[in-house]
Amino acid sequence: MLETVNEAEKPQDLQTSSGSAIPSLNPTNAIADPIVTVEDEPDKEELEPIDDVEMSLFDHLEELRSRIFYALIAVFGGVVACFVLVNKIVALLEIPAQGVKFLQLAPGEYFFVSIKVAGYSGILVASPVILYQIVRFILPGLTRKEKKAIAPIVFGSSILFVLGIVFAYELLIPAALNFFISYGGDVVEQFWSIDRYFEFVLLLLFSTGLAFQIPVIQALLAMTGIVNSEKMLAGWRYVVLGAVILGAVLTPSTDPMTQSLLAGAVGILYFGGIFLVKAMGK
Repeated sequence: MLETVNEAEKPQDLQTSSGSAIPSLNPTNAIADPIVTVEDEPDKEELEPIDDVEMSLFDHLEELRSRIFYALIAVFGGVVACFVLVNKIVALLEIPAQGVKFLQLAPGEYFFVSIKVAGYSGILVASPVILYQIVRFILPGLTRKEKKAIAPIVFGSSILFVLGIVFAYELLIPAALNFFISYGGDVVEQFWSIDRYFEFVLLLLFSTGLAFQIPVIQALLAMTGIVNSEKMLAGWRYVVLGAVILGAVLTPSTDPMTQSLLAGAVGILYFGGIFLVKAMGK
């Protein structure tokens, strides 16, 4: 006699001939596996290079040669353009030395001064192109995360360099010139060599622009994990001493006013860089 079995009374597990139970396919008895979300896993794309194409040593050298060639073309164009306008640039750089007469002490001295001024000015004008070529050369070897950080660093470096030049033109150069003009002004007449003057001014401008790159260097060191904000702050005594030495080395003059202004600016930039690194979470 066959007995009917209701669907509700069916066993949940089927018995095999050996007595072992086979779990049923009923979803109510299934044990839910832990859900692994995408957010729990590290974003591998951020750590992968932007360009996975492998290049040989000769390919890298060819790429470097082309980038240097484009940068030199930009510098040459900037120098030519600045040489055409060199008289206006010279007049602009002579403004801080009010009341001083410049002399040409050797044949062709002003001509060579014009070339020097056009050279420095041309490099300054072509600096965005130079930075662009440098970034284009190193960009394929960077990860996507590093690519996101390189643009603010390049932009900040450019802004700081311009601010350094403005700081030198508006504060450092007038302070140094006022010191030299006032010292012995009632004894000697102020006649300066135009070559020596522009050597002093151009060197002070570019050295100050380079000194203003300190926060950028701090940010790069923090990104690479070499130092953090606590270590930077712990060595503030050495930084103060280094700022004084740097102010004495970078300034072509020996007056204490110019050295003090530059040393103070270097110290302020360093502590500002610490706050920047702190804001970056380093």
